[in-house]
Amino acid sequence: MKEEVHVFAPATVANVACGFDILGFALEQPGDEIIMRRTRQCGVVIRKIFGDNGKLSCEAGLNVAGIAASHFLNNVQPGYGVEIELQKGMPIGSGLGSSAASATASLFAANILFDKPLNIMALLPLAMECEKAVCGTAHADNVGPALLGGFTLIRSYEPLDVVAIKTPDDLLCTVIHPHIEVSTEDARKILRKQIALKDAITQWGNVAGLIAGLMKSDYELIGRSLRDVIAEPVRSLLIPRFKEIQTAVLACGALGCSISGSGPSIFALTNDQNIAEEVGRIAQGEFQSAGLRSEVFISGINQNGPVLIEEE
Repeated sequence: MKEEVHVFAPATVANVACGFDILGFALEQPGDEIIMRRTRQCGVVIRKIFGDNGKLSCEAGLNVAGIAASHFLNNVQPGYGVEIELQKGMPIGSGLGSSAASATASLFAANILFDKPLNIMALLPLAMECEKAVCGTAHADNVGPALLGGFTLIRSYEPLDVVAIKTPDDLLCTVIHPHIEVSTEDARKILRKQIALKDAITQWGNVAGLIAGLMKSDYELIGRSLRDVIAEPVRSLLIPRFKEIQTAVLACGALGCSISGSGPSIFALTNDQNIAEEVGRIAQGEFQSAGLRSEVFISGINQNGPVLIEEE
């Protein structure tokens, strides 16, 4: 068995406009890194955390990376413990699957450290339990793509059925993260408990159209389908200048634009690097006009999920 491993796990975009709680995809950047070491003493110890501005606890039971490692050890019973160094590579509470990236990195690292006793699909329910511990819901639209890479469809939760969706090679995502906070709990509370049948039909059609567009590399169909008539109309009220940004980036050629997860980050899909960069400039300008600082990430779709970082 290895004594130490260093891994990277990606940020993710969940919901993807029309796919509330059932669609997500992984980004090439940003993401979290974990260095994990095997210890003789059972249990989990978090030694250091970088990049969190002091927001995260080093107590293993209060940190999703520690919770994930504990779940793994309890399931595998290797007779050893682990210690963790966590490098946060994305803003916390950004709508980019921060907790999912930490949980995925921790589970992936532990699995390698102990000679891969579990396959990737067996890690997924453990990652979902980590999400439940953090936000109260064992959803998979972040941890699914974080673990498996690419676009994933959560066809069913009971039983769990996750489907990988083929995507065009040149698809790009621009993510703009404004420096405001929108809690997942608050973003869920404001959602309507009932929706009109006509809205449900529209949403079902958009989900089907988006998946068909991705698999056929039909960019016009992708663009027509990246529409959310259920969550976005309500959640967008929590994000200043959202409508202005969405209108402007669509006008400049983006395929579609919506909220990443529960926000506050906004994402746009394109198949052109120049348009992807222009989307970032437009959105940052709009946020600046509202007195908000923001940061931009431009990324391809990460098809690999977490990876082992080989030290030179």
